[in-house]
Amino acid sequence: MEMGQQHRDALRDVMEWRRDVRHFKTDPIAEDVLTRLRHAMDCAPAVGNARPWRVLQIEDAGARADMIANFEAANAKAGSIYDAERSAKYRALKLSGMVEAPVHLTVWTDTAPAEGAGLGRQSMPEMLAYSTVTAIHSLWLAARAENVGVGWVSILDPASVKARFDVPDSWDLTGYLCLGYPAEVSDTPLLHRNGWQENTETYWEIV
Repeated sequence: MEMGQQHRDALRDVMEWRRDVRHFKTDPIAEDVLTRLRHAMDCAPAVGNARPWRVLQIEDAGARADMIANFEAANAKAGSIYDAERSAKYRALKLSGMVEAPVHLTVWTDTAPAEGAGLGRQSMPEMLAYSTVTAIHSLWLAARAENVGVGWVSILDPASVKARFDVPDSWDLTGYLCLGYPAEVSDTPLLHRNGWQENTETYWEIV
């Protein structure tokens, strides 16, 4: 199938309007939408076709509360590295939509999958984690096309997350994702709008 201008335009719009969402509505996401997002992950590339991503959808209220507490502790620690002025700006940022988001996903990388028989990862074993990231990005773009927002919560203690969910030793946490319908929609990153960091262009040099 050859792609034309309409495909390029649609993809550009999805990419330009994809945002890391922190402000969610509490409206539920229909199961058929979540199924389509899972299928989007199925389309992601993976080293050796190992497909190492493993997803847990967290519905248990106690587990969610534990993850929110994990974030709050990690967030307090992270904010302590800044001087007073920067710390105040940090504390003013909303860096997690975990309380409001109707869907929580933990996305793991199996670091020893049987699939792929080790192809393509002998000298760069990190390719397994990179493959999981491509699956997350595929979900992220598909979510934007469904008008669903995604927030990637990176301010967590991964060891505590792993212990809480008692996953296999070979699973490493790659991402904690919040999904829901955005309370607001913008094509400008939140950190740009809040004066923390503006967009920079990709460094690309011919050598």
